[in-house]
Amino acid sequence: MVKIGEVELGDYPLLLAPMEDVSDPPFRAVCKENGADMMYTEFISAEGLIRDAAKSRQKLDIYNEERPIGIQIFGDKIESMREAAAIAEEADPELIDINYGCPVKKVACKGAGAGILKDIPKMQRMTEEIVKQVKKPVTVKTRLGWDSNTIQILEVAKRLQDVGIAALTIHGRTRQQMYKGEADWNPIAEVKNHPDIHIPIFGNGDIDSPEKALEYKEKFGLDGAMIGRAAIGYPWIFKEIKHFMATGEKLAPPTLEERVSIAKRHLEFSLEWKGERQGILEMRRHYTNYFRGVANFKPYRMKLVESLDPKELFGVLDEVQTNLILPEPV
Repeated sequence: MVKIGEVELGDYPLLLAPMEDVSDPPFRAVCKENGADMMYTEFISAEGLIRDAAKSRQKLDIYNEERPIGIQIFGDKIESMREAAAIAEEADPELIDINYGCPVKKVACKGAGAGILKDIPKMQRMTEEIVKQVKKPVTVKTRLGWDSNTIQILEVAKRLQDVGIAALTIHGRTRQQMYKGEADWNPIAEVKNHPDIHIPIFGNGDIDSPEKALEYKEKFGLDGAMIGRAAIGYPWIFKEIKHFMATGEKLAPPTLEERVSIAKRHLEFSLEWKGERQGILEMRRHYTNYFRGVANFKPYRMKLVESLDPKELFGVLDEVQTNLILPEPV
C-alpha cells in the first residue's frame, strides 16, 4: 500500500499530473471518474495567491468527489512560497505540492519551477520552510536536472527527504529537453532503489498506453506513475491501465456514445465552473483528443471551436453521435 502521509493510494497509484490550463476541476472530474487515484491542481503562482489574484484563488477550488488532491504552488521567493503554502492549506487539500519542474521560460528562467535546479541549496531551504509552515504533507514534483551535465536527482531526493517531504515525483527529462526526446526513467529507478530513500517515488513522462505503463511498472519498480498529456481528451487511460495491469487484457476503446457523453459532462462542468464564455473557450483544446480517430470529424470540430453558444455546442455533440462512426479497432 502506497501512502503519502496518512493518504492511502493503493498498490500502484496512477496520479493525474498538474498541467497548466488543463488540470482544472472539470478535467479532474472526468479523470477521477475513470480511475485516477490522486489529483493535482494546475500550478498556482505564490505571488498570485499573496496578491489575492482572482485567477490564482479560483485554482484553489476543490470538490469532495475528486479527493484525494494536492494543491501545487510555484515561485522563486522562499518567503512568498511559505505564505502561499499557508493560504493553500486553508483550502483543505490532502497535501501541498511544490513545482520544481515547470520548464517554460517565463517560469524557469526566473528561478521558479525547474529553474531552481540550478540552485539546489535554495531548493532545500525553500522546501524546509514550506514543510515547517504547514501541517499537511508536502510533496515535490521535479525533473532530472537543468541539463544533461547537471543531473543530481539522487542528491536532490536525499536533501528533500531530509527536510521532510512525504513523496517525490520525477519527470524523466531535464529542463533543457522540455518535452522533447524520450523520458529516461533509469535515474528515477536509481533514486527509488537507493537504500537511503524511504519515501514514495513516482515516475512521470511518456506513459501513453496500458502496455507501456505495465512495462515501466515491472522494469523500474517505482511506487506509481503520474500521467499527463496522454490523459488530455482521453481520461479513459487510467481505467485502461488498471484493467490491463489486473488482467493482462486490453479494454475495448470507448465507444462514440461514451466519448460524446464524457465531452458533454466535461463541457457542462466547465460552463458551471468558469462561466459561459471562458468555459467554452477552455474546453476547445479537448475536442480533438476526445474524438481522435473518428472519421469525418473535422467539420464538426470546426463548429465546436468556433461557436460561443452552449446550446449549439451540445447540439453539435449530438450530431457527432448521430452522424459519425468510430472505426473498428484493429
